[in-house]
Amino acid sequence: MSRAPMTVKGAEKLRAELKELKSEKRPKVIQAIAEAREHGDLKENAEYHAAREQQSFIEGRIKEIEAILSNAEIIDPAKLGEHADGKVVFGATVDLYDVEADKEVTYQIVGEMEADIKHNLISVTSPIARALIGKHEGDEVVVQAPGGEREYEIVKVRYE
Repeated sequence: MSRAPMTVKGAEKLRAELKELKSEKRPKVIQAIAEAREHGDLKENAEYHAAREQQSFIEGRIKEIEAILSNAEIIDPAKLGEHADGKVVFGATVDLYDVEADKEVTYQIVGEMEADIKHNLISVTSPIARALIGKHEGDEVVVQAPGGEREYEIVKVRYE
């Protein structure tokens, strides 16, 4: 099984979520279950069933995060950038000029598990990232996106 790439920031974010789940949310839900049990008949106890459902969700998310982290290859974009010679590589933050929209956009190329378009984090497997990988500042790229072709010019490449 191949290891999924992940940036250092993405791994830190998952570790922080894992810590919160284990040290804060898990103990709270265990306490809620104990309190609900004290109310008597468990068959008709909505608080108990809700707390058990929440516990199930928390335990599932803990296992999911632990699996993601154990299968991740954590890559520091700053170190990777030292040897990239200005090329777009995994973890790079790329300022692009969208020719059609006449505006600049910024994306960071990250692993699939940390991609979040709302925060301009795009998956290394996305059409835009695949078109950018290996290119340099000043290069123009045409992206085959689901909505049709988009043309971008690479304004700046950073490794943060």
